[in-house]
Amino acid sequence: MTTHTFFCVDGHTCGNPVRMVAGGAPPLKGANMVEKRAHFLREYDWIRTGLMFEPRGHDVMSGSILYPPTRDDADIAFLFIETSGCLPMCGHGTIGTVTMALERGLVTPREEGVLKIDTPAGLVTARYTRNGDYVDNVRITNIASYLHATGLTAEIGELGEITVDVAYGGNFYAIVDPQQNFSDIADIQPSDIQRWSPRLRAALNAKYEFIHPENPAINGLSHILWTGAPTRPEAHARNAVFYGDKAIDRSPCGTGTSSRMAQWAAQGKLQVGDDFVHESIIGTMFRGRVEATAQVGPFEGIIPSIEGWARMTGYNTIFIDDRDPLAHGFLVTDKA
Repeated sequence: MTTHTFFCVDGHTCGNPVRMVAGGAPPLKGANMVEKRAHFLREYDWIRTGLMFEPRGHDVMSGSILYPPTRDDADIAFLFIETSGCLPMCGHGTIGTVTMALERGLVTPREEGVLKIDTPAGLVTARYTRNGDYVDNVRITNIASYLHATGLTAEIGELGEITVDVAYGGNFYAIVDPQQNFSDIADIQPSDIQRWSPRLRAALNAKYEFIHPENPAINGLSHILWTGAPTRPEAHARNAVFYGDKAIDRSPCGTGTSSRMAQWAAQGKLQVGDDFVHESIIGTMFRGRVEATAQVGPFEGIIPSIEGWARMTGYNTIFIDDRDPLAHGFLVTDKA
C-alpha cells in the first residue's frame, strides 16, 4: 500500500478553478506532449480522477500538471486535467497556470514578459503583465482554430431538434446559437444546461465523427457552448460552456472563446485584428483578438489570442492513499 503525495497550488481564472500540480506527478514517456499525454492516459489517469473528482475535487474542478518541455522553443510543458478528461489544450487553465507558476517562481522564461508553453495541442505563447510580485493579466496566443462543421442536428427529448455548428479551438465545441427551440442562456436555468448538454453531446458523437485533420489523436466532441446576448456593454457575446458530467465553466472559456471566434471569422463577422470580448455566465470576461489567418488541413481558420486574469487561492497538499476505497475519486451521476 502506498500514499501518493501531490503538491498543488489552487486558484481560479475569472471564476473557474485551476488546480496546478507542481510536485508529485510521475515522469512520462514520449518524444512530445502528444505521446506523453497518451502515456498518462494509459497508466496514470487515476491521478486525474483522484485529484479532480470527489472527494478531493468537485464537478467543476479543472487543473494542470507542470512538466519539462519536450521542444527547444518552449520554457515549460503543461498537461491539462479536468473532470472531462486529459485535454489537449485548456485556455482558462493556461492563464491560471501561467499566473501561478510565475508568481510562485516555478518557471523562469527566457524572455521576460513571454512564456512559451509546450502542450499536447502544440506550442502556445503567453504574454503577461507583471505588477511587482503579481501577474495582472495573461494573453495567450492559441493554436490554429477553425469551424469544423455547420448545421449538424440532434434530437434532445423535451427540447426537440437542436442545430449546432462545431468548431475547434483546442477542443471540439458544439455551438448552440439562438433557434426555434433555444432562445438565449438568459432564458434557461443552469440545471437545464446540465440536463440537456450530456444528451446533446452523446447524440452528436453517435451521429457524427469529429477528428482533427492534422492530429487524429485529437478526436470526439467534448464541450457544448450555449450562447446568449451580452449583459456587459463592452462584451460582444455571452456563453456558458458545459464539460465533464455536470460542469458549467464559470469563466468565458479560453478554447471555447477561440472556437467561437473561429466560427464568427468563418461567417465573416471577424477579420484579422478584430477584438472579441466574451462574457461568462457569471459576468467575467475574456478579451479575444484574431491575430492571423491559418490553414488547418482543408479548413481555413484563424490564430486567436485570449486575455484574462487569474488569482491564487492557496496551497494544497493532497494524498491519494491506496488504502482509501475512494482513492481514485467518484462522480455522482444520473442513471443511464
